[in-house]
Amino acid sequence: MPSFLRQTSLAAIALIAGAAITVIGFGAYFSGNATLNLAGFFYGIPILLIGLALKSAELLPVPITQETPPEVLKLREEQATDTQNQIRSDVTRYRYAERAHLLESLERLGLSPNDTERPVLEGLREEAVDGAYALILEFDSPRISLDTWKAKCDEMTTFFGPGVRVEVQQPEEDFIDVALISDAKA
Repeated sequence: MPSFLRQTSLAAIALIAGAAITVIGFGAYFSGNATLNLAGFFYGIPILLIGLALKSAELLPVPITQETPPEVLKLREEQATDTQNQIRSDVTRYRYAERAHLLESLERLGLSPNDTERPVLEGLREEAVDGAYALILEFDSPRISLDTWKAKCDEMTTFFGPGVRVEVQQPEEDFIDVALISDAKA
């Protein structure tokens, strides 16, 4: 999928198209143009409602918090696993009818006991770690401790593997960085 489409909100497109067609329909109604009037009402209002429904179920893309250097892009091309590429692709596009990014993964790993305690993916960056490509997931995690995250490292390595090792760090209070590092030896 082209990157510009991944960064475009379907809800916004539907809202704009639906509103435009509806306005044209109302204009046609007041000017006595019955054919255009019907098209505006029968197409514009449903498209507008679809746009509103999509907007209410929209999950925004996770921001990339720092620009990826060219040498890391080269490492990504050479070393990134399918899992790393899939995660990066999934969280950096609009999603619909989902409550949170990586929700299913967090639940399976036991890191999302309920909606109030669930860590929230706030950002993403790519780095080189010891000469290997690393996808860093930046979580706001005020209710799940660093010790809990570290205890899940082996389980996360198995979950996101093969070819990936997981390291967890706490750059500041209430925030956790989960590094998915390509393991060239795997």
